[in-house]
Amino acid sequence: MNAPLTRRQALIAGTAALAAPLSSGVQAQGSGWPTKPVTVVVPFPPGGGTDAFARPLFALMTKNVGRQFVIDNKGGAGGTVGASVAARAAGDGYTYFMGAVHHSIAPSMYPKLDYDIERDFVPVGLVSSVPQVIVVNPARVQAKTLSELLEHIRKNPGRLNYASAGNGTSHHLAGELFKLQTRTFITHIPYRGAGPALQDLVAGQVDMMFDGLGSSAAHIRGGRLRAIAVAADKRAVAFPEVPTAAEAGVPTYKVATWYGIWAPKGTPAEATTAMAGEMRKALASDELKTMWTSLGTETPNLWGAEFGRFVSAEVKRWAEVVKTSGAKLD
Repeated sequence: MNAPLTRRQALIAGTAALAAPLSSGVQAQGSGWPTKPVTVVVPFPPGGGTDAFARPLFALMTKNVGRQFVIDNKGGAGGTVGASVAARAAGDGYTYFMGAVHHSIAPSMYPKLDYDIERDFVPVGLVSSVPQVIVVNPARVQAKTLSELLEHIRKNPGRLNYASAGNGTSHHLAGELFKLQTRTFITHIPYRGAGPALQDLVAGQVDMMFDGLGSSAAHIRGGRLRAIAVAADKRAVAFPEVPTAAEAGVPTYKVATWYGIWAPKGTPAEATTAMAGEMRKALASDELKTMWTSLGTETPNLWGAEFGRFVSAEVKRWAEVVKTSGAKLD
């Protein structure tokens, strides 16, 4: 029979037992995180706006940290499929989720979500915020200005259509808000991500799109798409020739697409702090600053709890837009 433990031995044993579950998470974070590849769930197919920011960011972080940051694209249902997968991931500091403004809209559009963006995730930080841009396929839509576009839509109600990254995404709600504020009707065509939607827009399968400027930028420069207006207070630095919606006659039309990083609930603070630190370093680099500017975006300084409060405010804002516009899943 083993001898009974002394009070000191019991205390040491108890402390060690409490620390054991954290050995692969907290302690690793404090001594050289990451010690293995980090998975970043991107809830849309490759080629969309989220990818446009995720891939260069995590490629640079892979270079800086010396460990692989692996993008795992899981598209579907307006980004909610990937969010659900990320919410169920282990909170060990080696899985993160790169979501977007779409995930502050989803609670109002999908009443039976099996996750809660405010309760099931730990907010890490905002990656970028880019204004929406109204783009058309120049072969299908002859309008060159917003007034010409509105005139065309009003003469042909319901005949024009707009692509979106899926039901409940910012592309969808931006379109519904535009219709509400301009008293027009355009048919909504949902896709499984901005990448496939843009591909069909460029190919001439659909007429127009309310897209994040970041993912449309290369197509605008290449002449494959025509930018009609940006939904922001000021013109984009990268596209000074494109007027704001206010300048073009719709003063209240303002929509931004933002992208942020979360961790699954239960992820140790040491892990999210380390992740935020590496993100800050990468976002402050000349390489990403130049790239972000070319994509027409800004790098907001919102981290941790402050980012979480921003998300909560966005959830309330979009709930009101959904209610007012009467937007529904198609």
